[in-house]
Amino acid sequence: MSTEEKSPQTAGENNIDEPDGLHKELFTNGKLSGEGQYINGKRHGKWKFFYKNGVLKAAGEYRNGELDGYWEWWRESGQLLQAGAFFNGKQIGGWKRYYDNGQLWDEGEYVDGKKAGEWKVYNRTGTLKQSKVYKIKN
Repeated sequence: MSTEEKSPQTAGENNIDEPDGLHKELFTNGKLSGEGQYINGKRHGKWKFFYKNGVLKAAGEYRNGELDGYWEWWRESGQLLQAGAFFNGKQIGGWKRYYDNGQLWDEGEYVDGKKAGEWKVYNRTGTLKQSKVYKIKN
């Protein structure tokens, strides 16, 4: 999860080398870039990330420093960009991405971080453009 252009300015209960507890990350302009909790120096629990204009960019959970559980990302306009789940830092289950007009762009399943099964891609008006089946290679 990237929070580009953030400064080394942070606010937490302990030092930046191994933060613990509630934590805030700031852009160089002083605005909030991200907030959540660290446990034993790793992101853990619910986190939120923001654009420089204050609009929510992403929200979800970490477990021991890895993306875990359901996540959502938004465009700077506030429109939903994509949504799906992680387990131990790898994408799992159903995922959807959206065009900037709100129309579904693509949808499909992930297994252990890899596309699996049927993935559908739509054009900007919602018409099915392509369907592809992905097989998991062992």
